[in-house]
Amino acid sequence: MSRIGKAPVAIPAGVTVAVSDKNLVTVKGPKGELTQQVDRDIKVAQEDGNIVVTRPTDQKKHKALHGLYRSLLNNMVVGVTEGYKTTQELVGVGYRASSNGNTLELTLGFSHQIVFVLPKEIKVSTTAEKGKNPTITLESIDKQLIGQVAAKIRSFRAPEPYKGKGIKFEGEVLRRKAGKSAKK
Repeated sequence: MSRIGKAPVAIPAGVTVAVSDKNLVTVKGPKGELTQQVDRDIKVAQEDGNIVVTRPTDQKKHKALHGLYRSLLNNMVVGVTEGYKTTQELVGVGYRASSNGNTLELTLGFSHQIVFVLPKEIKVSTTAEKGKNPTITLESIDKQLIGQVAAKIRSFRAPEPYKGKGIKFEGEVLRRKAGKSAKK
């Protein structure tokens, strides 16, 4: 059995889970509502205040889907109760970020500004304190969406290995390379 797949997902108070006959799982909580289509071979059921995911056979495909859907359902439950938050830092001289509603404007050393329109499900805020790197904070209930948007923002100027300039996640440790060495 899959260690992840066989663990039940606890449903906290204030969260309702509905499973339709077409394996469409809907999770409603204090922060919002999320839906996920589950593969028709995987069975999802509610038992004793838990979500239980079961697979029909021990085929490789079913084993993979078993753990996957259990993790996706757990992420949905956590998302509608607590939400997800991602923080990114802009490392580099003159790198700036500003937000206006769901629009993020980035100055990253190019000849032009980058204007990035975020999905309506994501809230963005930016801070710029003196002596610290500017930061971008993303908040959402959907873990997949927030990860995808954060990766897209990072792709505008990924951190380079020599000086570490670029957009990096808060707390991320970058592998650094030594620069040129002088000839003797």
